[in-house]
Amino acid sequence: MKKLLYVLLPLLLTTVSVLAQRTQKPVLHAKHWIAITGKPLGATAGATTFNKGGNAVDAACAMLAATSTMWDVLSWGGETQALIYNPKTKKVIGINALGVAPTGATPEFFEKKEMKYPPQYGPLAAVTPGTPGGLMTMLAEYGTLSLEEVLKPAMQMAEGYPIEAQTANGIERSKKRIKEWPYSKEVFLTHPGAEREAPEAGEIFKQPDLLNTLTKLVEAEQKALSTGKSRKEAIYAAYDRFYKGDIAEEFVRGCQEQGGLITMEDLANWKVYVEEPVSTDYKGIEVYKLTSWVQGPVMLQSLNMLENFDLQAMGYNSIKYIHTLYQVMNMTFADRDFYYGDPYFPPEEPMKGLLSKEYAKARIKEINWSKNDENIGPGDPYPFQGGTNPYLKHISEDKKKKPADKSMGYIEQNENVEFPFGTDIYTGTTSIQTADAEGWVVSITPSGGWIPAVIAGNTGVGMSQRAQSFVIDESENPYNVIAPGKRPRATLTPALAMKDGKPYISMAVQGGDSQDQNLLQFFLNMVEFDMNVQEAAEAGNFNSYQLKGSFGEHKIEPGRLLLHESTPPFTRKKLREMGYKTQYGSRTSGPINAIYFDWKHKSFWGGSSNHGEDYGIGW
Repeated sequence: MKKLLYVLLPLLLTTVSVLAQRTQKPVLHAKHWIAITGKPLGATAGATTFNKGGNAVDAACAMLAATSTMWDVLSWGGETQALIYNPKTKKVIGINALGVAPTGATPEFFEKKEMKYPPQYGPLAAVTPGTPGGLMTMLAEYGTLSLEEVLKPAMQMAEGYPIEAQTANGIERSKKRIKEWPYSKEVFLTHPGAEREAPEAGEIFKQPDLLNTLTKLVEAEQKALSTGKSRKEAIYAAYDRFYKGDIAEEFVRGCQEQGGLITMEDLANWKVYVEEPVSTDYKGIEVYKLTSWVQGPVMLQSLNMLENFDLQAMGYNSIKYIHTLYQVMNMTFADRDFYYGDPYFPPEEPMKGLLSKEYAKARIKEINWSKNDENIGPGDPYPFQGGTNPYLKHISEDKKKKPADKSMGYIEQNENVEFPFGTDIYTGTTSIQTADAEGWVVSITPSGGWIPAVIAGNTGVGMSQRAQSFVIDESENPYNVIAPGKRPRATLTPALAMKDGKPYISMAVQGGDSQDQNLLQFFLNMVEFDMNVQEAAEAGNFNSYQLKGSFGEHKIEPGRLLLHESTPPFTRKKLREMGYKTQYGSRTSGPINAIYFDWKHKSFWGGSSNHGEDYGIGW
């Protein structure tokens, strides 16, 4: 009997352990502060900053600096989008630090080059850098520490840090293109002429030019402080050195030397907007997103439509649930593709109509419940805001066009940890989530300047590739036609949800055009299907490609549907009969990072994606 117990006890304990741990990564519990981002060293930078006495904004800025220095599918020349909950005002604030198209970047310029869109790579893909300005604005306005304290982890990394395999291998895969740009070649290809020219995993990766740039920012701050300037004024002195001083001069020189268009005036005239986000109420939960310069309102439009259905009764990832969400997302992304653009440039986007509850009810009447509708186009929100649509002609013309690529059939693929599904839908971006006991909450999806990036001269700063998200033909989207000084409609989309006047969930995800698809499902996983934050982050989502991609050739693939490999055979068969072109993977949730606020116990629950290298630390 004893012998039998010795055999059975380990099996019993293993079974109990598996049942208790239903996720690949555990929930991250914390009381004082929490920091989650795309890289372990980035999370460590946040933890270090919290331990210095910084608040959630200070920590988020340190994490942004660190992940930009690590080329975590972004760099210092990219763009920053953030939502901040200010516990003093009890308001959610939007940070718009997206760069703008440079002087000379007109439709005519690209048409003469026989380009259908601005290019995917190279100096002509660049908009002005936004991340440095976004970081310094957030820190100056809402942080507590100095720029020097916040940049210290990034500066230590620029001196040299052990590069991780994911980034090192990305450099190796992109080395042919990197060799086209002399400053990029100098930084990235540490073993020129060798079989592997990129750094090896664990190699100490040094960036002296970037370190010099960051040092100049700290010097500008210290000089301002020495003359009696305040903390805020000193940080803005560093801001001015980047956008108007010697850093700007070298950035512009290096950009133009390689064929780029950015001028000193472009940098000097650019500014960060601190703005009011848009929101909607979903069953008593206020969900906040940035407005039409990113795709964030797509999630709000989708929630407005979905609140009219009993999603719980449909069942998680049932045939009807998948079909309902897919059709709703088709409609909202069709609206995104036609109506979203820079709100600081005419024409004015019809956001009031798009976010109308009545517009949502009108749209869902168009759903075909028996099969996928490959010809869904944008709706007409103007009557729902008391106006007349000036672009109906373009919509009617677009509906006459045949859908794009219908050639893809059934695909089985079991591993997509680094998104090898042959599409640009997942391009770039990381996510940053922080919160503290004082009540500050920060949600960021920084991006741009991902590998392979053009480094601008001796600054060490990789230039953004976001100009490719513009269109040059008004008939595609009259609100997003490229023009000097204008922001492209980007994919970046942090989110914050409030309940009973307090933070409820803070969430963000990398993944290009899939971002609001995955955040929508993550949110519903928690709200409708009672998953905890880690379960929801790992749960098998599904992804639609029936949208105009924001990258490369902006292709659309009607009916293409990525499902989790656990999808039952009957569900697979039925969806294919309904016109879906299905494919399967083991990672379909997108790399989601999030914080759930447990007000009953006054603690934080952190969810950190099991998709790649995302990592969180709490205390």
